[in-house]
Order: sequence, then structure tokens, then C-alpha cells
Amino acid sequence: MLAAGNATIYVSNMDAAVRFYSEVLGLRLTNRFGNHWATVQVGSTLVIGLHPWSAKNPNPGTKGSVQIGLVLREEPISAFAERLTKLGVEVSGVIESQEGNYVQFTDPDGNLIYIGDRDYVTSAHESRDPAGAAAR
Repeated sequence: MLAAGNATIYVSNMDAAVRFYSEVLGLRLTNRFGNHWATVQVGSTLVIGLHPWSAKNPNPGTKGSVQIGLVLREEPISAFAERLTKLGVEVSGVIESQEGNYVQFTDPDGNLIYIGDRDYVTSAHESRDPAGAAAR
């Protein structure tokens, strides 16, 4: 069974990417190897790798090439969006729905990120009975 993972994001400027993911988003910087590689920790099971762009790697910010979804805890989504805006991040506004509330924005390279206040992994586990059948 898979229990954790990582996502790699190709970036054009390692310093700007590390600042954004660690200072703006508040993720914990776990490794930094100069301009060659850095990792930030999201919760206990996801690592985001920041990798410099090169001719053999995808171009940073290519529309549709990367999308990361993260789960927000302990802060209203509107307050999170307001904080990002004050830090100079252009957000799409808060989208509210019965399935959860979301805000969408891009990192300094244009990679799409969305933050939601509902954890679908946890929700899926909570909605199943011990035998694994979906709850009705």
C-alpha cells in the first residue's frame, strides 16, 4: 500500500520558489541543495520537490503541466486567501460549494495551486464501513 509521496515542480528561480513555498505558504523547508534541489513538507505525507528547469525538463509554468491541491486546516479559507493577497499573490477568489471551499492561485512560475478546506482522502475513509463498502 502506498502511504506517502512527493510531487516535483520545475522552477525557473530556486530562491523565489523556496521563498514562496516556505515563507508565503508556510511549508517547512526540509532540504536545500543550492540551486539543484529543494524540498518542502506538506503535513506528514507529502513532500514537494523543487527542481530547476533545464532543457531536458518541463518548462516551468506551462499551463496544465502541474496542479497541486493542498488541504487547509485551522484557518478559514477566506482568511487564507486574504493573507495571500496581502503577500502579493493573485488569487481567483474563494469558491464556496457544498463539497468544500477553495481558493486558486499560481506560484512564481505560474504553476497552478489550489487550497481546499476538505480532505477528500480522510473523508473517503470516514465514509466507509469497516468492510470497505461505501456508506449510504
